[in-house]
Amino acid sequence: MSLAGFLRTLLIVGAVAALEIACRTGAIKPTMVVAPSAMALGVVEALRDPEFWRHFGVSVQAVAIAMVIAVTGGFCIGFMLTRVPPLRRAVSPFLASYYSIPHIAFYPLLIVIFGLGRTPLIFLATMFAMVAMILATMAGLDRVPAVLAKTARVHRLGLVDEILRVRLPAAAPHILSGLKLAVAYSFIGVIAGEFIMSTEGIGHEIAYAYDNFNNQRMYALILIVLTLVTSFNMSVFAWERRMLKRRGL
Repeated sequence: MSLAGFLRTLLIVGAVAALEIACRTGAIKPTMVVAPSAMALGVVEALRDPEFWRHFGVSVQAVAIAMVIAVTGGFCIGFMLTRVPPLRRAVSPFLASYYSIPHIAFYPLLIVIFGLGRTPLIFLATMFAMVAMILATMAGLDRVPAVLAKTARVHRLGLVDEILRVRLPAAAPHILSGLKLAVAYSFIGVIAGEFIMSTEGIGHEIAYAYDNFNNQRMYALILIVLTLVTSFNMSVFAWERRMLKRRGL
């Protein structure tokens, strides 16, 4: 295990142990936070519940659709903006201030436009995640060394070959960072939307547990979502690290 991995594990174990002690000694009331051991039992109970898997599937499907649209659309828009500087200068102020807007405020409007169902949630999550991908793509392509582009022209590479063989590999670390943000924002958009107004999904289940003072199940569901997102991001991080290692970076 690397030093970073050891320190990460030590930090997590220490935080969990401290929270367990605080909950068991009454320093933190169970009406506020339940002990990690109780959360773990709640996770086991949830995983044994067939109804949980139905809600889980609904949420993951919405997140996957939003993520694919956000990542694909965000990359294409980011690439287009780097190729058309006047358009980039025109939209840059809006991109810079985009996340100052509380996106959940648009949810009632989306319900009016699309009606109840999964479409408003997917649209909301896509809105939340796409700009992160746009900004990451632009940042990555901006940092491609000019010598690589000149080398591509010397070898008479076409635009498609230049993108696939030169620009994308050079910009990959930044694009992967955008991918990690897009995944997190897709989950936030879907879960937050389900929490406010939905009849199914993990967000709805968290809200239902909260309204009924079932803290054990609520924190168990939150822990499941957190574990899922963290696992995905750690997988992307490992892929990114292997890619950089092959380049000697």
